[in-house]
Amino acid sequence: MTLTDQSIGIRTGEELDAAVIDAYLKAHIPGLTGEARISQFPGGASNLTYLIEYPQQEFVLRRPPFGHKAKSAHDMGREYRILNQLNAGFPYCPKAYVHCTDESVIGAEFYVMERVKGIILRSDMPAELNFSPEQTTALCKSFIDKLVELHNVDYQACGLGDLGKPEGYVQRQIGGWISRYEKALTPDAPTWGPVKAWLHDKMPADHHKPGIVHNDYRFDNVILDPSNPMRIIGVLDWELTTIGDPLMDLGNTLAYWIEAGDPQPMQSIRRQPSNAPGMLTRQQFADYYAQQAGLPAIENLDYYYCYGLFRLAGIVQQIYYRFYHGQTRDPRFAEFIQMNRVLEQAALQVISRSRL
Repeated sequence: MTLTDQSIGIRTGEELDAAVIDAYLKAHIPGLTGEARISQFPGGASNLTYLIEYPQQEFVLRRPPFGHKAKSAHDMGREYRILNQLNAGFPYCPKAYVHCTDESVIGAEFYVMERVKGIILRSDMPAELNFSPEQTTALCKSFIDKLVELHNVDYQACGLGDLGKPEGYVQRQIGGWISRYEKALTPDAPTWGPVKAWLHDKMPADHHKPGIVHNDYRFDNVILDPSNPMRIIGVLDWELTTIGDPLMDLGNTLAYWIEAGDPQPMQSIRRQPSNAPGMLTRQQFADYYAQQAGLPAIENLDYYYCYGLFRLAGIVQQIYYRFYHGQTRDPRFAEFIQMNRVLEQAALQVISRSRL
């Protein structure tokens, strides 16, 4: 069994025309020979990701999902630009080769980047890695170190100063996610009323030092070196990246971070091995982040974590909305309504214990 992330057959309704892709790439990337072979990566629930294989070279193609999408989401040109410019300050971005704006080629914009071949950790730690708890702790800290490194990137020097507006970032995020959630409501979805009110009432000031915010930083968006799985060699999924409050980004990451002691409903929605022996708890994660970032202890961590849970529910509900209305047939999305409910209960628990 190989630990390197593997592609699969293409899901029904998400096919690409290999002959069309082959002709387009050969016209825009010099030196390609042979025929293109296309398969699909199984992870991800937003943009669709395909493996394009040639005899001597491999690429990854990213395109928006089929069906309804938010107006500002899935901006292929923006993500292509981020990959090419951020790499100067954060060398874990894959190299992007071509961005196609002609939707007649495959029915949507898309871009093509290099394939960074490596290990991606999903729900559970592979037994083949045979990591000790001490090694797992070291990997966890390395994962956090990369987030701190990203937040410290000089985005002006990378030419990304216009990527976002840090002033008023917290307020825009709360208002924006409340609006997006309400627009994606289905009759079976929770309303999140008390949580929305709490997030509005307890809103902190913006961070004094804005930075590049990944907005989807989790283990299954990180690539490990196959020859040394303790080493991170790539970070993926830059579609939501902007400039803003790094502590809001920390909250986003903590929302995915289901630890070993969390109750069974939370364990049922876990998508990364954050519960493995040696992984830090959320509080330890935040404390280590603050230490590495040169910050005092994060006193309003409850707020950032609760925001992360609500924002994740917003993403989940937007995807479920497409499934509910028959705009995607991906069977994975049927369970997203239950995930939304679990996230709401987790947020209510945070609020009930919070001293804010």
